[in-house]
Amino acid sequence: MLDYAALSALAAVVREGSFERAAAALHVTPSAVSQRVRLLEERVGCALVVRGLPCRPTDTGQRLCRHVDQVRLLEQDLQGALPALAPGGGVRVTLPVAVNADSLATWFAPAVAGFAADAPVLLDLAVDDQDHTADWLRRGTVLAAVTGTARPAAGCNSRPLGAMRYIAAASPGFVARYFPAGVGAASLAQAPSLVFNSKDALQARWVQRLCHRPVDLPGHRVPSPQAFVAAGLAGMGWGLHPLALVDHHLRDGTLVALVPDTPLDVPLYWQQARATGQVLDGLTRAVVAAAAAALRPA
Repeated sequence: MLDYAALSALAAVVREGSFERAAAALHVTPSAVSQRVRLLEERVGCALVVRGLPCRPTDTGQRLCRHVDQVRLLEQDLQGALPALAPGGGVRVTLPVAVNADSLATWFAPAVAGFAADAPVLLDLAVDDQDHTADWLRRGTVLAAVTGTARPAAGCNSRPLGAMRYIAAASPGFVARYFPAGVGAASLAQAPSLVFNSKDALQARWVQRLCHRPVDLPGHRVPSPQAFVAAGLAGMGWGLHPLALVDHHLRDGTLVALVPDTPLDVPLYWQQARATGQVLDGLTRAVVAAAAAALRPA
């Protein structure tokens, strides 16, 4: 039988990043947390945490963290069916979810806000590129993810959500300066682009489709959807913007499309761990409904 006090200590260390912060979250001493994790490591016969700043789980540690998250969700379902098990009204459980930044900045936040207002959960949102959020599921870091990957991770279900539309755009002054003779491989190789981070391949994908070959793009890194738009408006560079964030700028002319009628539609999927109960199913229903209203058919 697993020691769930030790599992909770392990999950807290991974979530908080250190034994000290985990101890504060659990209202125990750091030595108590350390002892619980050490005893659990002895029980399973391998290291579960890579000590450092921050502490990181090993593969086995991550599997155990995912297990304890699933158990907490199932217990939450049971308390809902049997209120006598939680006479004080129970506690909110943490629900870890991965999502891409552009979805979080547009349609996803209102969906999960409505869900969290009624469900007994605290959401722990991890933000990553849509082509990498599925990795969080594979590692067991989260129980659900908005991802650009259709193939489900092991132990997960996958369903299509729709496509997010992106527009390659820049300020009128930027276009006049860098593209006076039109947009092509040569001009794109000279014009600064905007990228969210090193994983952001949207600009390169759009250029590949436009020019039928890869182009080495100079780029500024702007790791915030709102700041990304602000940088475009300020003439810092061109980039692929979610239409939902820049539609009014395109209409009033403060941003212009580099090449008209060349959107990039990025299909998105919702993947969730199986057998995690009604709470996660409720989040799934909220996410699927919001995506149906906000995204384009894939």
